[in-house]
Amino acid sequence: MLAIDDDSHMARLMQRILDLEGYRVLIAMNGQNGLNLFNQEHPDVVVLDIMMPGMDGYEVCRRIREFSQTPIVMVTAKGDEEAKVRGLDAGADDYVTKPFSSRELVARVRAVLRRASLRSGRRQPPFQKGHLLVDWERHRVSVSGQEINLTATEYRLLSCLAQHAGRVLTPDQILEEVWGPEYCGETNLLQVNIARLRQRLGDNARKPKYILTRTGIGYTMPNER
Repeated sequence: MLAIDDDSHMARLMQRILDLEGYRVLIAMNGQNGLNLFNQEHPDVVVLDIMMPGMDGYEVCRRIREFSQTPIVMVTAKGDEEAKVRGLDAGADDYVTKPFSSRELVARVRAVLRRASLRSGRRQPPFQKGHLLVDWERHRVSVSGQEINLTATEYRLLSCLAQHAGRVLTPDQILEEVWGPEYCGETNLLQVNIARLRQRLGDNARKPKYILTRTGIGYTMPNER
C-alpha cells in the first residue's frame, strides 16, 4: 500500500493506522516521489492527498490511470464537494474527508481492495446492446468496435447495470452491489460515476441509449440487442 501526502504528520498517522490492520504501508511526501514508488513497488492500493505542492493529487491520479487500474482513495478537505468530484473524474475510486477516523479510513481501504479483488469468472456470451459490447471473459468494453478504457469502478458499474438489463435498480441497490453496503445513501458518488460512464460510452445524457434514468426510481439498461 502507498500513502502519498506532503504532510508528514498525516502520512505517518495513516501509516500507523493501516500498519495496525496488518498492511505494509510505504510513504511518499510528494507527487513525483509517489509515482516513482508506485512504479517500483506496484502497491495494491494508493491513499492520495489532493493538495500537494508541485504535482497535486489530481495529476498523480491521472498519471497512474494512464497505465494502471490500482484502487485509489483520495483524501479531501471536509465539505469540499468540488474536490471530491474532480478526484472521481480524475479516476479515483473513492475518497475520505479530513478529519477522518481510523475506522473510516480502514473501511474505505478495505472496500476498494475488496471490490478490486472481485474478478468475475463469468462463462457467458458477451452482452450486446446496439453498438455496445461487454466481453465478460476478457473484461473488455467496446462501442462500434472501438475498445473503451474504463476504470475498475466504471467497469463494475457497467457490469452491474448490464447484468440486470431490463430491470430498474434503485441508487442504493447499485451502490451496495458496486461499492458495498456502507455506501448506501452516497447518491452523489453514483451520479458522478454514471455521468462519467455515459461520457466514456458516448451516451447522450439527454437521450441516452445505454444507461437510462427513471426519475424518482433509479437507473436501468435496456435488454440486449
